[in-house]
Amino acid sequence: MASATSSNLFKPIQLGNKTLKHRVAMAPLTRFRADDDHVPTDLSKTYYEQRASDGGLIITEATFISEQAGHYPNVPGIWSNDQIKAWKKITDAVHVKGGIIYLQLWHLGRADGVPNVSASAIALPTAEGKEPNVPRALETSEIPQIVDQYKQAALNSIEAGFDGVVIHSANGYFLDQFLQSNSNKRTDKYGGSAENRARIVLETIEAVSNAVGQERTAIRFSPYSHFQDMHDANPVETFSLLTQAVQDRFPNLAYLHFVEPRISGDSDAEHDSAQSLKPFHDIWKGVFLRAGGLTLESAIAAAEKNEKEVLVFGRAFLANPDLPLRFKNGWELNQYKRDTFYANKSPVGYIDYPFYSEKTQA
Repeated sequence: MASATSSNLFKPIQLGNKTLKHRVAMAPLTRFRADDDHVPTDLSKTYYEQRASDGGLIITEATFISEQAGHYPNVPGIWSNDQIKAWKKITDAVHVKGGIIYLQLWHLGRADGVPNVSASAIALPTAEGKEPNVPRALETSEIPQIVDQYKQAALNSIEAGFDGVVIHSANGYFLDQFLQSNSNKRTDKYGGSAENRARIVLETIEAVSNAVGQERTAIRFSPYSHFQDMHDANPVETFSLLTQAVQDRFPNLAYLHFVEPRISGDSDAEHDSAQSLKPFHDIWKGVFLRAGGLTLESAIAAAEKNEKEVLVFGRAFLANPDLPLRFKNGWELNQYKRDTFYANKSPVGYIDYPFYSEKTQA
């Protein structure tokens, strides 16, 4: 196996209208550190600035596209002027270090903590004795309004200085709820066949890419994840059809981001060994982001196998703000602390992980 320094992992690659100088990307990581008005704080500015590297890609935590998109506390949004201004401080800080940063556009749908909208009126399973939170199935006429919210959020993101946006269509959230067969029982043009279930996803890509350019638009999928009770009757067929449609209609997207089968939300999970990202990789000709349980060794192997891959790290990047340098130099990694992942508004387990030089000096 090639060493990290001589491998494709540390060779440049064109991503949209930017050039990455290495392929160790930071995954989107929800951490509940925004204020009560969903405005990112100086804590988040420090967090992203710490993890920025020259020519390295950062994908932000999932960010609400509108006030109606979700009600989780202390999750950032991108609909208000205050949010745009706060994000601008963050993008400026990342750019000073030569970093490239994309914002991830989020709508929770039925996964929200309060009744929200979804493809169908199918609730997530609840603990015994707990009342299910049944979403309202969107009327056909309402769907363009949600698509327009994604478009406006993308425009707001570019105003905030982001290099691009990634549409969150994974992990059982709004667009994934339309896409996968077990959460979509619609009988209109957005339900039934895989083509119909993919319709809103393609309409969203079209709206966003028309607004900000294909080269500044990306999308994220998780074909095999059962997180939040997701399951498609034929994921290879559904996601192959969708990937082919993206390839045919939007060949200049910055990238497609796929989550490995063994990942469910923020945890590892059992998976069928027959499940593979290869069918989608074979269809998409552009840059392919792979995420989920990667190690330095598996990342090097993946980058050597396919020269258009960028490898995405979450938990390791959280615990190691200088992760690309650690990989490049073979330095020991900090261990992440799971119990501080979602410590609302706290700096602990967020901006207090040491850089390697700090660790060695200590």
